[in-house]
Amino acid sequence: MPLHKEKGQPDLRFLISDLTSYLETYLPQTQVSEVYRAYLFGADAHINQKRLSGEPYIYHPIAVAHILATMRMDHKCIIAAMLHDVIEDTPTAKSQLTEQFDEEVAELVDGVTKLTSLDFSSREEAQAASFQKMILAMTKDIRVILIKLADRLHNMRTLGVMRPEKARRIASETLEIYAPIAQRLGISRLRHELEDLAFQAHWPMRYRILREAVVKHHGFHKELTSGTLAAIRGQLMREKIHADVVYREKHLFSVYRKMRDRKVPFSEIADVVGFRIIVDDVDACYRVLGSVHHVYAPRPGRFKDYIAIPKASGYQALHTVLVGPHGGPIEVQIRTKAMDQVAESGVAAHWNYKSGEAGSSTARNSIDWLKNLLDVQKESANPMEFLENVKLDLFPGEVYVFTPKGKIIVLPKGSTIIDFAYAVHSQVGNHCVAARIDQRMVPLKTRLHNGETIEIHTAEKSRPNPRWLDFAVTSKARASIRSYLKNLQRQDAVQLGAQLLASELQLYGGSLEKYGQQVIEELREELGYSEFDDLLADVGLGNRPARLVAKRLADGGTEGDAGSGGEAQPLAAQRVNIRGTEGMVVSYARCCHPIPGDPIIGTFHPGRGIVVHHATCPNISDMRKYPENWVDVAWESSIKGSFPVVLRVEASNQPGVLATVASAIADAGSNIESIRTDDYDGRISVLLVTLSVHDRRHLSRLMKSLRHVPVVNRLTRIIG
Repeated sequence: MPLHKEKGQPDLRFLISDLTSYLETYLPQTQVSEVYRAYLFGADAHINQKRLSGEPYIYHPIAVAHILATMRMDHKCIIAAMLHDVIEDTPTAKSQLTEQFDEEVAELVDGVTKLTSLDFSSREEAQAASFQKMILAMTKDIRVILIKLADRLHNMRTLGVMRPEKARRIASETLEIYAPIAQRLGISRLRHELEDLAFQAHWPMRYRILREAVVKHHGFHKELTSGTLAAIRGQLMREKIHADVVYREKHLFSVYRKMRDRKVPFSEIADVVGFRIIVDDVDACYRVLGSVHHVYAPRPGRFKDYIAIPKASGYQALHTVLVGPHGGPIEVQIRTKAMDQVAESGVAAHWNYKSGEAGSSTARNSIDWLKNLLDVQKESANPMEFLENVKLDLFPGEVYVFTPKGKIIVLPKGSTIIDFAYAVHSQVGNHCVAARIDQRMVPLKTRLHNGETIEIHTAEKSRPNPRWLDFAVTSKARASIRSYLKNLQRQDAVQLGAQLLASELQLYGGSLEKYGQQVIEELREELGYSEFDDLLADVGLGNRPARLVAKRLADGGTEGDAGSGGEAQPLAAQRVNIRGTEGMVVSYARCCHPIPGDPIIGTFHPGRGIVVHHATCPNISDMRKYPENWVDVAWESSIKGSFPVVLRVEASNQPGVLATVASAIADAGSNIESIRTDDYDGRISVLLVTLSVHDRRHLSRLMKSLRHVPVVNRLTRIIG
């Protein structure tokens, strides 16, 4: 049903007819008719709704559909664009769209639909959950994100009606998420407009000043540009190479970003303009490269072959920088028509080149990225973490490295060995122990550079290290590491929780086995846990005191159990034995560095579990005020492992003293983790040495050896 036209407003039928006329240039009439039917359905659904500008709401869906039409999307994508807000903003249900159109259209619309903010505690949480929902829908059908990008583009075009603070927030979100997604999918035309519109909304004064500077720059260099264009075209004609040579202006945000990143004024940005040469085939690209190098000399180190090694988005072209007539740089891009279509439309080019290499390559690259997002989603604890992980992958800049078999792996700049290992496969990352770059051994935190060949060494018993998070860059690596550590922590927490609860139950002369399953289930339900292991994990992490759980379990025991006969009475306290294998839920205080054999005390820290301190540690004095957080702990007799300890070594200040002390420590079977040095009075050097020992006996032997070193004057262990 068409809308009633208000006075002074343009005819909506003209707008829809304009769209249908464009669609008829590449879609059959039957499909165009379906789009028109979707328009009537959407117009009826939005009949009484207006945008902030005062115009009828249906203007917006038509504009979004038109943006997608210029990308030559299929008719169902256009239909979904026309209907993309009906589920979210009208009483229309998803089932109605399935009935009126089909399930494919309904799924596309549902994928773009935001989750209601009423289900979340904050706007940020609701936005993150809606983004996660959209990304997951995108992994099933990439047209979901294309509709969302077109929706965002039209909203950015009409951002002027928003309050300034809201406009800046939307602009910031566009620059952080949507423009990078468009870049990742290779849709340059859409990405550039999103960035410029966001730039204008977020920094209007900077935008205006820079735009005026660029206009002046073009005016000053107009004659030079025309001469360069004529010289290139003339050389190509002489060599009988058919090509389109066009003058290209860099978009404003690209110029601004270069000024900001390099911290230079506009006058020092020389490559504000460039030239694009479009030819028929790949062979012609390389012939053109030789021709332009014949006209103007190339600048060394500024040539990039993205045809042989495409970008992650599927982008292909030859890039070269020439020395212009007056010594200034001239940027030139050379590509085929198919490559140009991919460069402008990215993954959307798949609908134009379904059987062609360019479109298929871009689609494959996008599918690989989407699979990676699925892995990230599975390993993210919540939508906010997922959003942060995805943002990590959206920053521009790439590095191209190779596997030993010659496969190209594309990673963000700054990526390390760990990122490469997880890019190969999650299990390769989880079991990574060492790596070689071009046949030489390197640490796992080594940053990667273009052209390197990476070989990963794995070990079945190796596991992710929490310190990897300090240098992992990619979202897949960080999400995989976090997920593994969380699962490991949960397993450790369940085991420790069972041990703590068993220890507390011994106070009442009972054990878990002595209580009926019904009592345990009743306690689980009363405390609100879906599984008993969840309760044990909370006990192990210190979120729920074991003694209170034990008391409630004992008091609720059935007849004949340890808790029967009225309120249970505790017996003598039982200790928790520290084996050194409790994993992430038992940690050792860095202030006092307890080692096996030391007198120790344990304190509970919610979310972390037990922290073990030396009994004489000065930092536990405040903790004594809260005895409910203590736990009686003791070392197992056969504990194994290495534990850090800090020694203060006063040695004669003479050449080679550090090497002498380090050699003595190594001879005693210990590894040095760190050394800090300080001059005491010019004659004495004070060394604070953190090293690893097995227990007090090992430490005693090591200190005895050090005292026999001639340069060592005094030796003490630092506690607290």
